[in-house]
Amino acid sequence: MKNYLNFEADIKNLELEIEKLKDPYNQEGLTEVDTQKISSTQVELDKKLRDIYSNLDPWQTTMVARHEDRPKSKFFIDNLFDDFISLSGDRYYGEDKSVLTGFAKFKGTSVLVIGQEKGDNLDSRIERNFGMMRPEGYRKTIRLMNLANRFNIPIISFIDTPGAYPGVGAEERGQAEAIAKSIECCMELKVPTLAIIIGEGGSGGAIALASSNKVIMLENAIYSVISPEGCATILWRDPKKMLDAAKAMKLSAKDLLELKVIDEIIPEPLGGAHRDPDQMLEALKETITKNLDYFKNLSSEEIMNERKNKFLQIGRNKGFINSSDDLSSLTVKPNYIDKVLKSKKILIGSVLAGLILLLIGFSLI
Repeated sequence: MKNYLNFEADIKNLELEIEKLKDPYNQEGLTEVDTQKISSTQVELDKKLRDIYSNLDPWQTTMVARHEDRPKSKFFIDNLFDDFISLSGDRYYGEDKSVLTGFAKFKGTSVLVIGQEKGDNLDSRIERNFGMMRPEGYRKTIRLMNLANRFNIPIISFIDTPGAYPGVGAEERGQAEAIAKSIECCMELKVPTLAIIIGEGGSGGAIALASSNKVIMLENAIYSVISPEGCATILWRDPKKMLDAAKAMKLSAKDLLELKVIDEIIPEPLGGAHRDPDQMLEALKETITKNLDYFKNLSSEEIMNERKNKFLQIGRNKGFINSSDDLSSLTVKPNYIDKVLKSKKILIGSVLAGLILLLIGFSLI
């Protein structure tokens, strides 16, 4: 049974109508399928999908990104990679089932695959903790990323989480420290890293694995520092203002590409990735191939510098840097205010020094 979002009422009615038309026994005495009617209704459905999905507001985009039928990390791992070997445990505390990790083959090339997994049904969602990683999950990925780095193996991460798990136990085991260490590890890697946001990219839970050479988003995915409901609760103390929050947060793929927070958008099938997962697979395969090929001729030093420069460029005013292309060594240009403040400090320092010498002179008299 298909699941529909609240703005898809017209789509639901048209699809139900098509299903009825395809059934030759849906009406008494009818034994033929009206193919012409089916074709015209299908055209109308495609037009409706195109109209709705080309004009989604940020909150509707958030709903699509969270759609329960949307393909998850496990689906992509099972269908994009060969010989996937799942590895478990952080060697400190235990196993975190909210993240799938292991080595695999992609078109004959060894890769490390990391996937935040929400689960497909209630039981699996509870088992996977709804994709919210605990400290042991981040420490597991750190362990495997360092292993991949040692053997010069590219890393591909699938991001899909509302955020890191905020439970008491997770905080007691060092959640913030684990996220910080994961970001640090990602930035120090000498191998190419791709982060693909397939659904929700929420807060530090996402950035811990998305500090990559290339950050890629599916067209209807979201990437933000906090959920729209959480933002609305903090700013307006009213979670119902999530649309206002979603608009202000610039969490859609289009907005983030304009801000240069991400590097690429992968178009989704008409009506979202959940309507044609196989087409989504092909688009992802093409993107991964293209990006891995790009890094083949780069040295480890060039890979590191490109990643570092990418993040240093985000949100920076070009007036404060010598070159926007290479930020490996940042230098701040002195401006008028700095010069005035510096001259004032010198003047004040000179006056104070004079007063001190004067007081010493009087004391000696």
